[in-house]
Amino acid sequence: MDKLTARDRLARAAFDLFNEHGYEQTTIDDIAERAGLGRATFFRHYRSKEDVIFPDHDLLLERVRDRLRSTGHDTALAAACDAVRLVLLHYLDEGDLARRRYALTSTVPALRDKEIVSVARYQRLFREFIADWMGDPAEPAPLRAELMAAAVVAAHNHVLRRWLRGESPDPVAEVDLALRQVIELFTTAGGGPAAGADGTTIVAFRTGQDIEALLPALRRLADNVPSAST
Repeated sequence: MDKLTARDRLARAAFDLFNEHGYEQTTIDDIAERAGLGRATFFRHYRSKEDVIFPDHDLLLERVRDRLRSTGHDTALAAACDAVRLVLLHYLDEGDLARRRYALTSTVPALRDKEIVSVARYQRLFREFIADWMGDPAEPAPLRAELMAAAVVAAHNHVLRRWLRGESPDPVAEVDLALRQVIELFTTAGGGPAAGADGTTIVAFRTGQDIEALLPALRRLADNVPSAST
């Protein structure tokens, strides 16, 4: 007995037809007929042919938004890193369908453009969340929030694409490692909201000088750093 829902049957039929005849040549009527369903049933589940290909980003974004609202993390960046895992897990649950989508969007420019727009929605959500957490009303999208959001999305997409290409045997462990690197990057790159603590940060660069020769200059630099109260 076929346990697939009507929505799943339509998606499977669509991808089979896209593979056989190409995306542009396949019509909604073709998809409905291959699935053994009517045109009206198609439109109860999808608004267009494109919608068959892409996951329900509106629903997924709302899940991510809910996770951010209910976060128990101490920093905005950690909360964003936790929330973006929901997106990866969604694709992993799709399995072969996600891989077939990736192959298709890689060859159809219009679909690739739509995917880029979808990715931008996640980055905007994270940027706005981080900026709001930072509480800077004069600057609703500060550069630091933009950089953090971009790094979270880039880390996720790097792992996701590796999995889609069959290069990552454990994408969950890999994305956790990638996101830890993102947190470490901003925590060690100057404190601030990501580090969540005041203090003095010394940024080091490699040099040919001996450490003993550098120590006097470092001490003079530290003596000239203004205190938090000045």
